[in-house]
Amino acid sequence: MSQPRSNHASTVTWIDSHRRSRLETPENQNITMTNQGSSASSALARFTAVKVVQLQTRKRDGTWVDTPVNLVVDGDRAYFRTPGKASKNKRLRNFSEVRIRPCSWSGKPTGEPAQATARLLTGQESKAAGALIDKKFPILQRFAVRLAHKLLRTPTLHYELTGVTQPPT
Repeated sequence: MSQPRSNHASTVTWIDSHRRSRLETPENQNITMTNQGSSASSALARFTAVKVVQLQTRKRDGTWVDTPVNLVVDGDRAYFRTPGKASKNKRLRNFSEVRIRPCSWSGKPTGEPAQATARLLTGQESKAAGALIDKKFPILQRFAVRLAHKLLRTPTLHYELTGVTQPPT
């Protein structure tokens, strides 16, 4: 006799609470503090479990443009992927300072902002960042986004975010 199927919502809730309890143990906090050590890293630590952030890039006229991107945090650095033809690449070349904040999949902000510096990755760094992104988002980023970039005939670019800090009030 097969086991009855569990309610999806209760399963997701259990998984989320299990992850949270695992992340909130004093043992893991010590490891996190040891690996990340700086105040910039503590600002980045809150983005570890976040899947989507609102990336704000600055235009030449000083206005900010919001774009939702998938984010992967690894130690004191975060990474995201973008198509080569995206306008944000031009803005990032002109102004490497960005703002990030947690958001919904549609881009609606759900948390407090942070400031960071973006840097375009090349070579092995880009491949390593791509592997981290593919691991966190196997269906969306590894297959769907790469296929979309291939169909659009645009290169896939990877950026690194460093120096994440809370913005001045």
